[in-house]
Amino acid sequence: MNDKFISDLQHGDPLTIARAITRVERGGIDARNLIRALFTYTGRAQIVGITGAPGTGKSTLVNVLAKELRAREKRVAILAVDPSSPFSGGALLGDRFRMQDLLGTGVFIRSMAARGQLGGLAAAVSDAILVLDAAGFDVIMVETVGAGQGEVEIAKHAHTTLVLEAPGLGDDIQAIKAGILEIADILVVNKADRDGANATAAALEMNLSLNPDKSAWRPPVLKTIALSNDGVKELVDAIETHQSYLVANNLGAIKEAARFDDALRELLRRELLQKKLEALPIARWEELIAEITTRKRDVYTVAEEILNHDA
Repeated sequence: MNDKFISDLQHGDPLTIARAITRVERGGIDARNLIRALFTYTGRAQIVGITGAPGTGKSTLVNVLAKELRAREKRVAILAVDPSSPFSGGALLGDRFRMQDLLGTGVFIRSMAARGQLGGLAAAVSDAILVLDAAGFDVIMVETVGAGQGEVEIAKHAHTTLVLEAPGLGDDIQAIKAGILEIADILVVNKADRDGANATAAALEMNLSLNPDKSAWRPPVLKTIALSNDGVKELVDAIETHQSYLVANNLGAIKEAARFDDALRELLRRELLQKKLEALPIARWEELIAEITTRKRDVYTVAEEILNHDA
């Protein structure tokens, strides 16, 4: 790996950072070598995940959060994980269309295509976070697509997870319906100037009270109006309070261990699958599929054969 490339990235050169993320998105040996070279320089950034149902105003809130963090002299990066084009595989929604007023503020923004990944997270997000961490950003915000139950995936990447709600979306509480309420470190009722905002906040508080988990951290329920910047300072205060709580209770290290436990397992799944498929002749694969299709054999028996194949 080129020493100048690594040095430029560590000094926060935007073009170098963009090229590095493109490299990890492409995958392969170049991506692996890059992460190997950068890994010892990571572990300093605070990773904040922002998730919630479509229509809750995630992108607008991320925009004003970034401004407030910059006002507090934090270096900020944003990974916006977008729906994928079914034709090109690229992101349909680009950062240039959503966060243009952040240009020139020192905030690094990158859209990544979800590419059909469960949870609305691109497979390369984990490595992109490492790149931004090595580049010296204090806070890395990861905004997800907002695609239902799979949104729990964000909690595997983030130290602090924000779950957004907004009144008037057709269901009283989208997060409860989606089953993601339990991953929230902070609950945010955005668009709080709408009718029903107080009722939504009260319902969230009630459901927190029903949670049998009696840990010391109780997710605060905050109301924001991102368009007018209302409640944003209080939300950043809550994020910083949660970070302090993690440090004081050594929970940051536990979250990091869980994060890399998941990353290692996922990598092994991909690598082992790839090796098994490469060792299996295409003709034999087609024979196995035909046997399953004609109900001569079941998928479990065939899978066992492939896993036990030493070729």
